[in-house]
Amino acid sequence: MNTRLALVVAAALLVAGCGSSTDNGSTPASNTGTPGAGVTGKINVFAAASLTGTFGQIGKDFETANPGTTVTFNFAGSSALATQINQGAPADVFASAAPANMKTVTDKGNADGDPTTFVKNQLVIAVPKGNPKGIKGLADLTRPGVKVALCAAQVPCGAAANKALTAANVKLTPVTLEQDVKSALSKVTLGSVDAALVYRTDARADAKDVDGIEFPESAGAINEYPIVVLKNTQNKPAAQAFVAYVLSDKGKAVLSEAGFQAP
Repeated sequence: MNTRLALVVAAALLVAGCGSSTDNGSTPASNTGTPGAGVTGKINVFAAASLTGTFGQIGKDFETANPGTTVTFNFAGSSALATQINQGAPADVFASAAPANMKTVTDKGNADGDPTTFVKNQLVIAVPKGNPKGIKGLADLTRPGVKVALCAAQVPCGAAANKALTAANVKLTPVTLEQDVKSALSKVTLGSVDAALVYRTDARADAKDVDGIEFPESAGAINEYPIVVLKNTQNKPAAQAFVAYVLSDKGKAVLSEAGFQAP
């Protein structure tokens, strides 16, 4: 009888010990994204096109900090990404360039928890290097012969551009409406247009080819970027760890260097 009792107690202690180890191990893995956190496997991150450079670097840093993880990115306009997520596309994390596009995902119940704003971004007028048209502000975009590219209205950079143009009481007809900010900027670098309203970070990333012209109305059209783990993630610990890494000092340093503003 004593032997049986001893075995029962030992088994109970073993189960309790395993439960304690799981609890203590899972929290750091999901919240820190640091070396030794214990996360592994693949995650698919859907991120706004304006995050291409920074998230590409953060993804590499995260994989280095968490051996055994692989981060795959889908970069596009936030509105298109939100639609894909709501239609069931396999994704673990969503980083949007505006709260409105994130809201379409959370309203459908496709987020796991509340989104967190991690950066802000502001518009500039991107022009070819040297500013051959001498553009100084939004009003100059309406001059005869000046061809302008904008993002489509449903895209965050397009919504912000429309807000800034309205504040400046400037009405213009763009020659093209693009589905993400990278496409709008490419029209400038390819010489298809004389100017485009893009994010400051994108103009900085292509500083060898374009100049970014600051304008005062952009201060009233700053976009906030939220990020969230998605409900249907197939690797929740790694997804949580990636979000935590973006929010960490290391992630913030990469974003700040690119020109993003603190939330």
